Amino acid sequence: MDNEMTPNEEAELFGEDFNTTNSIDVPELLIDQVIGQDHAVEVVKKAASQRRHVMMIGTPGTGKSMLAKAMAELLPKEELEDIMTYPNLEDNNNPKIREVPAGKGREIVLAHKMESRKKAQSRNMLMMFLVFGIVMYSFYVGQLLWGIIAAIMILMLTRQFMPKEEMMIPKLIVSNYQKDHAPYIDATGTHAGALLGDVRHDPFQSGGLETPSHDRVESGDIHKSHKGVLFIDEINTLKLESQQSLLTALQEKEYAITGQSERSSGALVKTEPVPCDFIMVAAGNLDAMEKMHPALRSRIKGYGYEVFMRDSMEDTLENRKTLVRFVAQEVARDGHIPSFDKDAVNEVIREARRRAGRKGHLTLKFRDLGGLIRVAGDIAHSENAEITTAKHVLAAKKIARSIEQQLADSYLERRKDYQLFTKVGAAVGRVNGLAVMGGDSGIVLPIMAEVTPTQSTGQGHVIATGMLKDIAKEAVQNVSAVIKNVTGDDVINHDIHIQFIGTYEGVEGDSASISIATAVISAMENIPIDQTVAMTGSLSVRGDVLPIGGATYKIEAAAQAGIKKVIIPKSNEADVLIEENYRDMVEIIPVTTIAEVIEHSLVGEDKAGIIEKLRKLTEMNAIPKSEVETLTGSNNE
Repeated sequence: MDNEMTPNEEAELFGEDFNTTNSIDVPELLIDQVIGQDHAVEVVKKAASQRRHVMMIGTPGTGKSMLAKAMAELLPKEELEDIMTYPNLEDNNNPKIREVPAGKGREIVLAHKMESRKKAQSRNMLMMFLVFGIVMYSFYVGQLLWGIIAAIMILMLTRQFMPKEEMMIPKLIVSNYQKDHAPYIDATGTHAGALLGDVRHDPFQSGGLETPSHDRVESGDIHKSHKGVLFIDEINTLKLESQQSLLTALQEKEYAITGQSERSSGALVKTEPVPCDFIMVAAGNLDAMEKMHPALRSRIKGYGYEVFMRDSMEDTLENRKTLVRFVAQEVARDGHIPSFDKDAVNEVIREARRRAGRKGHLTLKFRDLGGLIRVAGDIAHSENAEITTAKHVLAAKKIARSIEQQLADSYLERRKDYQLFTKVGAAVGRVNGLAVMGGDSGIVLPIMAEVTPTQSTGQGHVIATGMLKDIAKEAVQNVSAVIKNVTGDDVINHDIHIQFIGTYEGVEGDSASISIATAVISAMENIPIDQTVAMTGSLSVRGDVLPIGGATYKIEAAAQAGIKKVIIPKSNEADVLIEENYRDMVEIIPVTTIAEVIEHSLVGEDKAGIIEKLRKLTEMNAIPKSEVETLTGSNNE
């Protein structure tokens, strides 16, 4: 069930020359460091060579931002440009824009500053001679006081009306000086001014103290990513107005900078169109497409690629080798943690299999896995260990628990204190269900059922409480179909009450279906349920037990709570990768039908009749193998 590697597989995976991750070669280019996203890598390479936009949709932590950075490395450095703003003598509120090769902008600005400094020095020297002459002349004619007053007036008038050379110095708003590769700008969560550019407010707008308009212009991320990559994660959180402006920038490849605040003096300023020929990489979860501007998505789709990021890869020896390299990459990237030995890497690979939640697969949620590696390295570093071992990785698993895991432990302790669930004896209509919190934390979910006579004949209802979401409500209806087949018309004359105890955040999903069915059948037939048993599984209307998610985490939660047996769907058997310390604490019982669930959970001789009815129900709905072959053969013909 745990799919442990054999010694031969481990030897083939690690190789004789592998002692620590220090001996593993890490590729220089980021694109070669991406693991498990072969399709996305191929798309990024094509998009970089043809300058196409890309939208990446998938689970967080699967490498979207890393691929965007990798694209920037693939773009030609020779095409980079600097962008400068110049004063417009004809219209001060319409600064001019100029493009120059990368690095030249800095030289031009320095040259203008030097020229301005020389002119200022010459003017100051001339004024000093003039003032000195006036003072000396007034001294000789006996009018020294008037001479000093005249000198001061001349200085003030000169400062007010003489042209200021520094006002003519251009401003460098986009610099690619000494850049090793094309720019990569992460514009995630930026406001309109940071994304599209802005004009700073000037409190001194008159009296010769104002700042020139061109000097108040600030470039946005779309301009800084010129000839490079603009990455926006959670694209759906960007305001629709900003998305519309972004669409304009994509189409025109230039976008004028103006003040983004109506109250700012910058609202009067608007530059000439500023180049912004960037490649956009938009990213998000599946819900990102719903709130994304349809025209913006159409632009990306029509002039680029859409990529769905995988969250797992097959558990093959070749892919395990790439995970060894991933550990080496994370150690090298961090730079402050010791290298990992074979046993530590093996434990990381095992955790990757466990977190995949799918048989025969390894997780591709490398951000979380990288966090585990860094915590393990920190533990080894705090112990002054030269090598990170499996002991450190195991300790890191306990320390690097998610908020949901810590909360689940808190719930478990609270339910133990107040006896919200029991783990001994037997009880009628009470079952220990199992649920997942946050995707990686299991909790024990007590479910109770009570059957009462209905007030009006033939008007029986199924009433479920516990903040059930849509899928959970549908699961209750599916369970009702199975119960009706077992109990016959009796259910019509009864109200069935189902309570999910302690579900403060609500119930979402159908993995509690077999728990509901067991509790209701127990209540209707007055047959107790073994409280040392917990269960999870979806249920079809025909009584088949269907697979669910998070089997590993649910079993570990049951073991931690002191439950002795856990019933799971047979189809999830290969998904189970529980921690070693839980293996002897709990017995795992795989089942395929509700009849098997009842057989392993109800106690007493009275359950035999119910089991027989349920077996007949599932056997009646099953199609014989001979008929399946006949149907398949006729379809092929």
